[in-house]
Amino acid sequence: MKIRAKMNLQMVQTVEGGETWKFHAVYGGTQNAEDNTFASSTPSANLEMQVTNKALQGQLKPGQKFYVDFTPIAE
Repeated sequence: MKIRAKMNLQMVQTVEGGETWKFHAVYGGTQNAEDNTFASSTPSANLEMQVTNKALQGQLKPGQKFYVDFTPIAE
């Protein structure tokens, strides 16, 4: 089983030691048919990440969209 979400980066905030990235689920009702499909399955979602990897800082910009995959691990 694998689950894929489509998220929109809402905010990049500089914090001590890195950045905080805040994502929300894409919204429906747009011209983008794929966004509408994802929004009908996951109309609400939030993801917040604090990133301390210096190579990643400054790479993302608000408004960019990303796929987020959830793949279970066997333990």
